Amino acid sequence: LQYGIVLDAGSSHTAMFIYKWPADKENDTGVVSEHSMCDVEGPGISSYSSNPLSAGTSLEHCLNQALRDVPKEKHAGTPLYLGATAGMRLLNIADPQASDAVLRAVAATLKTYPFDFRGAKILSGEEEGVFGWVTANYLLENFIKRGWLGEWIQPHKKTLGAMDFGGASTQITFETRDTIEDPRNEVMLKLYGQAYKVYTHSFLCYGRDQVLKRLLSKFLQAEHYQETVSHPCWPMGYNKSLLLSSIYDSPCTEKERPSLALNTTVTLVGTGNGNLCTLHVSKLFDFTNCSFSHCSFDGVFQPKVSGNFIAFSAFFYTVDFIQTVMGRPVHLPSDLKDAAETICATSWSELLLKAPKLEKRLPDYCAVSTFVHLLTTKGYSFNNHSFPNIAFQKKAGETSIGWALGYMLNLTNMIPAEKPSSHKSMLYNYWVILILLFVVTTLTSLVTAICLLRHSKSSII
Repeated sequence: LQYGIVLDAGSSHTAMFIYKWPADKENDTGVVSEHSMCDVEGPGISSYSSNPLSAGTSLEHCLNQALRDVPKEKHAGTPLYLGATAGMRLLNIADPQASDAVLRAVAATLKTYPFDFRGAKILSGEEEGVFGWVTANYLLENFIKRGWLGEWIQPHKKTLGAMDFGGASTQITFETRDTIEDPRNEVMLKLYGQAYKVYTHSFLCYGRDQVLKRLLSKFLQAEHYQETVSHPCWPMGYNKSLLLSSIYDSPCTEKERPSLALNTTVTLVGTGNGNLCTLHVSKLFDFTNCSFSHCSFDGVFQPKVSGNFIAFSAFFYTVDFIQTVMGRPVHLPSDLKDAAETICATSWSELLLKAPKLEKRLPDYCAVSTFVHLLTTKGYSFNNHSFPNIAFQKKAGETSIGWALGYMLNLTNMIPAEKPSSHKSMLYNYWVILILLFVVTTLTSLVTAICLLRHSKSSII
């Protein structure tokens, strides 16, 4: 086996994925799989801007696991990548020098390990979206697959759209035949000899954590930064005191920063008002301005969604909470809307009884569920006909869906642009051997049976 390691340095946390694939076979869809993974303890690397060295040391626990998970003799030949996403994109906007310092510190730590370190970089939003799309379609064998005799088959299946919802940004990516009116949203890919025209867009500041900060700012604005402010998206019975600095420490909220000292404390009190929550969440989007034939929101062009989609990351966790904790099905947009309203109307004590282990994230499920409903319906224009085509999933088989696998496949050239040769793989030889063994075993059994039959007849005579 050969191995590859990708560190997904997200805005809220970092995850390490170790992939494996057979060394003696030409790489192909379904061959690369997830060997193991590790969640780095603590926040994302962007939060270490004031102490960059700690960003590097935070990764050591998972890197030490990689030393154990990858056989020692394979260490030197195992490529190691780190890709940082929207959290570092925001830090790079706010403080480019701090961003560079964090990346240098992380790279310095990664270089001390015996793997083949190939760089730490900040991915663009478009790269994040496209690599997530590649991962999903690769794992679901939509590009190419092996036949049962080991031959290469292009299944001519339609590709799947991909929707990612992280801590600081959200992405939508799908293949389309429509004209992509804004060239910034068009990506042309050639995979296994097949051309794909893909629409992609990444919305910075529309990830889960940044949406929640932006909402807090809206509530404070609405009540003129009083000491106590009502929070319609938090459940009745829940309240919390926050420093203004924790809300306005992001480029996503800095334009709304008040003249008050940032060490001022405000107390937010949950009122569980679903209608008012929806009103405030809808104000995070601009649905009015559009210079194209059709826009999603904020003046961004989007063609009509078509085909099946897979929605992962916080999309999955939000819908999974609705289905498993709240016991509500999610088949249509109205199901998502009704579930969000139910969560908003549920008191803090009731929510704690339902899911005590989720206490840290529980207060925000009303707001996040409402946001997911508005994003998918008003934003991306999924309706009663197209919404059921969205599968909310965390994994495909045993492999996590996200940009990391697609990123590694691209950098290691495992998905060639040219069509693969039509030769039979090693699997074909195994099938031939198995068939021959079966034939030999069957013939031997028949001959033995005939001999025994003759012997028994001669004994009777």
